[in-house]
Amino acid sequence: MFPENFLWGGAVAANQLEGAYDEGGKGLSIQDVLPQGLKGPRTAGPTPDNLKLKGIDFYHRYKEDIRLFAELGFKVFRTSIAWSRIFPRGDEKEPNEAGLVFYDDLFDECHKYGIEPLVTISHYETPLYLADHYGGWTNRKLIGFYENYVRTIFTRYQHKVKYWLTFNEINSILGSPFMSGAIPTPKEELSASDLYQAIHHELVASARAVKIGHEINPAFQIGCMVLAMPSYPLTPQPTDVIAAMELNHQNELFLEVQARGRYPGYAQRYFREKGIHLDIRPDERELLQENTVDFISLSYYVSTCAAADSTAADAAGDLFTGVTNPYLPSSAWGWQIDPQGLRFVLNTFWDKFQKPLFVVENGLGAKDELVFDDEKGQWTVEDDYRIDYLQQHLLAVEEALADGIPVLGYTIWGCIDLVSASTAQMSKRYGVIYVDRHDDGRGSLARYRKKSFYWYQKVIASNGVALHD
Repeated sequence: MFPENFLWGGAVAANQLEGAYDEGGKGLSIQDVLPQGLKGPRTAGPTPDNLKLKGIDFYHRYKEDIRLFAELGFKVFRTSIAWSRIFPRGDEKEPNEAGLVFYDDLFDECHKYGIEPLVTISHYETPLYLADHYGGWTNRKLIGFYENYVRTIFTRYQHKVKYWLTFNEINSILGSPFMSGAIPTPKEELSASDLYQAIHHELVASARAVKIGHEINPAFQIGCMVLAMPSYPLTPQPTDVIAAMELNHQNELFLEVQARGRYPGYAQRYFREKGIHLDIRPDERELLQENTVDFISLSYYVSTCAAADSTAADAAGDLFTGVTNPYLPSSAWGWQIDPQGLRFVLNTFWDKFQKPLFVVENGLGAKDELVFDDEKGQWTVEDDYRIDYLQQHLLAVEEALADGIPVLGYTIWGCIDLVSASTAQMSKRYGVIYVDRHDDGRGSLARYRKKSFYWYQKVIASNGVALHD
């Protein structure tokens, strides 16, 4: 059973749906030069083929969309603040008032319907200027720029936002240094020392945000956020078991520092053996120790396997590596579907870190077909495949709750169709609300309720009981 105060909702990111990239004083972000998504080359500036520049026009249509979220019964809406709307370059001392006003209005609209905002401070949208002129998070100066940004939004929205996340999928910097860490150096040329120094800077910035937030409003709940992708051993061979342990350690390092306040022994061994030398200052160690997060949030889409034989790695995906699990089906984009892995990772994180958990991303990217429902007299999508996916994962959350895990809530990813971060496509749709926009930019931007819309509405209204219908 789900607790009465369980936070049901949906999740989006500013850079994937707002559009209006050059309105309201906004500066460019790293997303504005990634027209092909994660794996494509960056461009010198905005180009007409970059769908994220227009998104789904949430910037102008947010009232219509939040009304739909209210119809769904959302208790919480996870979104992000576009850093470059508040500080267009990222290094200014004074914020852009027009950007602040936009989020004032957005949060007010949420509260109008009793929806609690859950806000990601930095969600793959670092100001481009900080990447090109400072080298992104490899530069210690970004801690100060982030702190100024955090202090500004915490002060401005201290009575409008209770739940905050410091960085989206912070561990994804391992696979995508530019999108996650605004590091312009090509991945193959980036040294391990520079990468982990950038990671350290982000971890320090996260702890500073916790400290500042609790000073401004002690009622703030400030969490970290990781890309959760548990790794199983490919076989029972002990060498494969150790390979899975080490792959899990790569991602759990970020939780160790943010939830426990220290670098674990396995990380120190890794640094030592790889010749990685970090500049970690005494005051930073103290800051990390004294300002751990209030809760751990996570995205969950896939699990992977690990093998001691590194040549076996073949898992499809954009932000993860590993070996394909022969027992699991895959989505159209090659992401393996493993609902039980969600229960497994929730148990693992609780056992290790003893912090409340929040599933803030989970969903199925699929190709949807808009059809006309003669019986209802409206356009819709018959997405039973999405309903099945969500149902199985929510049942896994319910199992974790029965295991005694304190799960605060669940927000489906891309509750309304948006532009994919990994592929920059509209055709990779996650939403329970269809948006008439296509990969070539065509479309009316009209919104339509999918079959999954009504299913999720019933699940929320019944507080999960409808999952067993």
